[in-house]
Amino acid sequence: MTENPQHTATEQELTRRRVIVAGGATVAAAGLAAGLGANAFAGDGSLGTEPASSSGTPEACYVLTTETTEGPYYIDADKIRQNVTEDEEGIPLALRLKVIDAETCRPVRNAAVDIWHCSALGIYSGYEDMGNGGGGGPRPTGVPTGPPPTGGPGGPGGPVHQEPTDDERYLRGTWRTDKHGFVTFRTVFPGWYQGRCVHIHVKVHVDGEWTSSGYEGGHTCHTGQLFFDEESVLASAELDPYSTNTIARTTLDEDTIYPDNGAEGGLLHLRYDKRHLARGVQADLTLGVAPDENENENSTDTAPSASAPASVS
Repeated sequence: MTENPQHTATEQELTRRRVIVAGGATVAAAGLAAGLGANAFAGDGSLGTEPASSSGTPEACYVLTTETTEGPYYIDADKIRQNVTEDEEGIPLALRLKVIDAETCRPVRNAAVDIWHCSALGIYSGYEDMGNGGGGGPRPTGVPTGPPPTGGPGGPGGPVHQEPTDDERYLRGTWRTDKHGFVTFRTVFPGWYQGRCVHIHVKVHVDGEWTSSGYEGGHTCHTGQLFFDEESVLASAELDPYSTNTIARTTLDEDTIYPDNGAEGGLLHLRYDKRHLARGVQADLTLGVAPDENENENSTDTAPSASAPASVS
């Protein structure tokens, strides 16, 4: 089953939600590492140098980052880890997010941040039987035209959550924000599947407790998606294994879930060497959230479970 790109009027309003605070100015996300060069990772395979703020000063105000649908392929925190790559092939991607309170612009510390996305070939772990863009028979050749299902955790009109079909969990993980609100993941540049542009899903959970077993309690205060500009996606499509993905690609402009509002809507800031893209990409973004907002009260979403193994990889 694909994430249905069609929205009801209610969801369209939700996905374009924006709240301007404290003077109304938007502050750029933290700058990228000045000395990144061609490789997003250090020579020992660890995450590369973390970028500093481009201005050297803290944010004065921000906007609430746009909420988007959870989609059908969320799995509750099976892996507490920063490195979610496992053995998946693809362009190395260092993803660095900063979570701040959109009202005060103070960093949100010790939040649990989930990410999950498809492989270079458009496959989600846990749902391999569904293939790229949906399994179980011939794949559609166009964007779905029927009404989207209702009642799922994606919100009104959002895709209904699907139960996992297998035990694979690559390209999924949860990690905590540090005292400055930063969290970094090591993964691969995502591919694409039927009806969607290239993207990464993200959730932010707060007010829980980190234990030896994982993350307990708390509530979800943000559900969104992170997007990639067309130039970088076109460049990735020339490289293996992305070049073997034969599914027609939906562009950023064609995607009806992307709210078309730049960084506020999840468009990542990317840095890479255009001559050596295969060596790695560094992506970062600041997420302005409302920590007091409790999405759990209005949906079936849950915070990461205490049963998740606390492993660093």
